[in-house]
Amino acid sequence: MKRRRSCGSRARALAAFVAGLLLLGAPSANSLARDGTGDPTGPCVSTPAEYRAAWEAREVRCVAPSLFGTTHARGQTSLYPSGFRYAWAGSSTNLEQYLKLRARYGDQPAKVGIGVLSYVGYPGLEDWSTPTDLEVYTLPAGVRAQVPAFETWFRLLDEEFGTTRAYPLAAQRDLVVAYSRLNRDEDVVGAFEKVTGCRRDALLAGEAPSAEIGCNRSFLGALAAAGPSPYDGASSSACFANFQTRYRGDRDASALRGALYQCQDAGFLNTGVGLGYNTYANPFVCRPADRQSVRERYTGREFILPNALLTALPSRVDIPLDLGTPGQRDFLQTGYCR
Repeated sequence: MKRRRSCGSRARALAAFVAGLLLLGAPSANSLARDGTGDPTGPCVSTPAEYRAAWEAREVRCVAPSLFGTTHARGQTSLYPSGFRYAWAGSSTNLEQYLKLRARYGDQPAKVGIGVLSYVGYPGLEDWSTPTDLEVYTLPAGVRAQVPAFETWFRLLDEEFGTTRAYPLAAQRDLVVAYSRLNRDEDVVGAFEKVTGCRRDALLAGEAPSAEIGCNRSFLGALAAAGPSPYDGASSSACFANFQTRYRGDRDASALRGALYQCQDAGFLNTGVGLGYNTYANPFVCRPADRQSVRERYTGREFILPNALLTALPSRVDIPLDLGTPGQRDFLQTGYCR
């Protein structure tokens, strides 16, 4: 995702960089304990019920890779709103970090709940007020999680709709290159701005994409052609189909990014490589957000999997998150350790 030269060196550098970030996001066994340091307190958690017990006891344990976690609005009956074809899921390494947050900040529950949402990649957390839960679960037989790289999305779209001209290879390449050629102090919000024109400061302030904040014609045209998002009652399949048949502009990187944004919740914080990211302070780095490096604000591993009713999951537990009071979350900027 950083500096690139030839095709071969770009691929090797990207693999090394992502591997390093994955190691940053995954705590080693020797880093885990009841207070978030030292050795683990016992064997790895392997069931959702065991995870909830560790959460309630404020224990930090290693977590088996068969467990996944997704945050959702309280009372929701599926992992993601029903119109979404795919749900986003955090890995077992994310679940380990959530236990670490709970152990470290259990007496300050808003730091735990908001910390989980920040780690997932929620924007707009200063005023987030929707009651939100963490679902911990196992996957149905035959279902597999996939890394949500841009290439994965376009392969899945080819599988669903057949090979079409909706997602030209040249535009796919340009999108991937824009995200892989970030300079040392650039991040994925900057890549989103570069591709779509939407101004970084306006996005982070919670403004919707529009021409007024600089979003370019291709991006806005893609949003209009795709129609309502699944958050507004549409379906991902219909949204992508609308983009495929109705969009009349240049099918460039910006248009493709707009389709993913509108139809499958790939927002401006999405990295395109299967790692989380947020501009807020990383809960595990004891410095204010503006003193944390771009590298330190990458979080854990994320996956996509077919959206499912909660009742269709083989085993699961629902953990309500205490989000505290909107507007009283200075730690998002000043840092969690203060």
